[in-house]
Amino acid sequence: MNYQGVYLCKILCFCRATGVLVQIRNKHPVNSKPVYHEVITSHINADFDALASMIAASKLYPKAALVFPGSQEKNLHNFFIQSASYLFNFLKVKNVDLNQIERLILVDTRQKSRIGKFAELADKEDVEIHIYDHHPDSDDDIHGTIEVINNYGAATTILTKIIKEKGLALTPDEATIMCLGIHEDTGSFTFSSTTPDDYLAAGWLAEQGAKHDVITDLMAREISAEHLWLLNDLTKSATTRIINSVEVVIAKIYRDEYIGDFAGIIHKFMDMKNLKLVFVIAQMESRIHFIARSRLHDINVAEIAMHFGGGGHAYAASATIKNKTMIQVERSLLALLRTRIIPGKLAKDLMSSPAISITGNENIKHAKDMLTRYNINVLLIINQKGHLNGYITRQIVEKAVFFSLSEIKVKDYMNVDFTTIHPDSSLKDIQELIVRNRLRILPVVENEKVIGVITRTDILNILMGEPLLPEALYKAPENSSYLQKKNLSWVLKERLPGRMVKLLKDLGYIADILGYGVYLVGGLVRDVFLNHKNLDVDIVVEGDGIKFAYRFAELHEARVRSYRKFRTAVIIFSDGFKVDVATARREYYEFPGALPIVENSSLKMDLYRRDFTINTLAIKLNKKDYGTLIDYFNGQRDIKEKTLRVLHNLSFVEDPTRILRAIRFEIRFGFRIGKVTLALIKNAVKIDCFKELANQRFLQELKLILKEKYPIKAIKRMDTFNLLQFISPEIKLTKGLRLLLEEIKRVISWYELLYLEKEILTWKIYWLGLVSSLGSDSISIMTKKMGVQGLENQKLTSQIEELDSLYHALLTFGDTNYILRMILQPYDPEILLYLMARSKSNKIKKLISIYYTKLISINVELTGKDLLTLGLKQGPLFKEVFKRLLEAKLNDEIKTKEDEIKFVKTTFQL
Repeated sequence: MNYQGVYLCKILCFCRATGVLVQIRNKHPVNSKPVYHEVITSHINADFDALASMIAASKLYPKAALVFPGSQEKNLHNFFIQSASYLFNFLKVKNVDLNQIERLILVDTRQKSRIGKFAELADKEDVEIHIYDHHPDSDDDIHGTIEVINNYGAATTILTKIIKEKGLALTPDEATIMCLGIHEDTGSFTFSSTTPDDYLAAGWLAEQGAKHDVITDLMAREISAEHLWLLNDLTKSATTRIINSVEVVIAKIYRDEYIGDFAGIIHKFMDMKNLKLVFVIAQMESRIHFIARSRLHDINVAEIAMHFGGGGHAYAASATIKNKTMIQVERSLLALLRTRIIPGKLAKDLMSSPAISITGNENIKHAKDMLTRYNINVLLIINQKGHLNGYITRQIVEKAVFFSLSEIKVKDYMNVDFTTIHPDSSLKDIQELIVRNRLRILPVVENEKVIGVITRTDILNILMGEPLLPEALYKAPENSSYLQKKNLSWVLKERLPGRMVKLLKDLGYIADILGYGVYLVGGLVRDVFLNHKNLDVDIVVEGDGIKFAYRFAELHEARVRSYRKFRTAVIIFSDGFKVDVATARREYYEFPGALPIVENSSLKMDLYRRDFTINTLAIKLNKKDYGTLIDYFNGQRDIKEKTLRVLHNLSFVEDPTRILRAIRFEIRFGFRIGKVTLALIKNAVKIDCFKELANQRFLQELKLILKEKYPIKAIKRMDTFNLLQFISPEIKLTKGLRLLLEEIKRVISWYELLYLEKEILTWKIYWLGLVSSLGSDSISIMTKKMGVQGLENQKLTSQIEELDSLYHALLTFGDTNYILRMILQPYDPEILLYLMARSKSNKIKKLISIYYTKLISINVELTGKDLLTLGLKQGPLFKEVFKRLLEAKLNDEIKTKEDEIKFVKTTFQL
């Protein structure tokens, strides 16, 4: 007997020794069903990962029954699964009363069609559903009260991490089975779906006593004679078809009975033949089993399997098909593949457009400026008809400048020996031209006009596995669940208000009418990923953004405010809601810190001008591709890694305010600034990049920082970069200033807990604290640049100048409540709260506290009409009456309205 058999015998012996088998069979009367309110289950044809996930879930839900929804995977390990089922008290679904279930825990699946009878519970409002899954989304998904969905290699990894975090103990047997589940679904960490978390989870399970020799024996799939015949039949029946340049292998087999470990044999078949894409159609018993495997990143076989009622991962999927013949399944598969797989990228898909160019009559100096402005190395020379005359490189331009030839025309030094390519040329043709001819740039020409360019870097990016464009080789139809998995349409629906989702679709509709591409961009896309609330809608239009805005406004009863210099517009609805519209554009800066010069461009170049990669994500809104996510610059990766990265090394030189934005985002999201970006910040400060920056732009960014939830952290971070000097060289983050800012934070918290009607601008209080060492004139000038202007700024300046006298007035105060209110009432709450924080006198703090907690809410109840009723004549006397009433009430001389009436009659002898 091999070790595997010994281990299984040990399990059965353990069961018998502990009486588990007897308990299971004798726990309930013969004709009754046990009553369980919680059930843990997985998918039909459960494998090791499903079994392991269920056992892991039982550690989190100890009162739940473990129930398979139907048959388990009938492979050569089935005996092990059955034996383990006995050990861990698994029940059969027929022995469970579904009407008694109050909580359903799903592991390793969330597809309604894959959980057998338990699907009946999916739509019951009184059943709580908890889900732990690692599969991609599908239209068939159940939504639960609790959903823990992670793209790990195994579902067991998700539960292992939770068990570890909760500090729950595992027995060596539990650890072994859980580790086995991870090994199976990651191919012992060889599948491309394996993540670092899978390694960490398996490592922790090893620490809990997982037996790797047992796992090795169980994972070693010994090939029987039957499996050899199956492998032979797969080889003989396999046919290769080229569908739109993609090699597809389809194999068909017939068997009277189900063959165990079928999927494992297919893996061996792929390895033997070095295949990339395989579909197997197997007639076994009364059903057809469809198995799909892909090693191509751009071919998602889960979409194919879903068409047949199955599911799985992008690289491995399956389906069980009833009431169809093998011929019907094969025909459906081929038809499906022809509509899903499109030819590889063409030049028109890969090119950047419009091409950056100049005319031959421009001089070398202008060429140098263009190369620097757009950070490129080759510049096309095009005549007025759009025909290509040649190109000039950065090296030639720099040498010409060195030799004082800046005023010479570029046509005198351009290279007229160039190669072009047609928009419909294939990636293979492009690659051959660029590699064979060692080209830096390949113009794309149609009807003798340059419509775009492809660079050597573009090709390298593709060969490195990072395509420039989001559209994959695999293309799904509009109603496809694959498209949903490739895009965020379902996320938008779940995380945005219904009105906003409708708005986004309406924007796409107008774009379709105009023939434009329209994209949701900016912070809203980022915050959809982070699940943060954000209702600021920014869109980019590939076309005329202003024309788009006016057309939309015509059909939706809105108005437009446009800015032609920047090619932007704002759509304003009747309720004040706004949508910012921008024309896809590129920007360049004439000098460090300058406002950008704007030109028309493509979406990619528009996104390239943004501050950080996390803000470069875009979602297409046109109906055909609604929700498709576009990520040119690895923004998703950086959001996942919680890292802030700039797009190029001169980013902070171009716009130094991005440094403040980096700090703001770092503190707000709990991100970290990447190493290269951190070094670039330090270098930008070192070269005094803020020198040319309009002080107003710096202060407006600072204002946004002070509006954040944790401004003190941001101020401290600014100090580490030596940025406070750019507010004023006199500002130093001393111990005293730190204590003042912390006291401001406490005072603001105190005020907010009072829930007074008067809201405060917290940023003003922090601002006053930050500039507390400066004179009122300096503060006034800077506050004006922060957007506080006119009478508001004059009032603030005046109150700052009066602070010292107010401080002394309160310090020596010994009068009535009325006088206290009259002293404090003219001042803005921000000034008083700042004074409260700054003051070291408990007396001053108490007086301001009394003002807000008691005095500010006291008002006279009598009205002018009441005074007329009492016999008083309307006029200046009314003012005196109300003044005397308020004074008496504040000083506790009167309390009720009746007291007020009596007071008026007595005082004014009525």
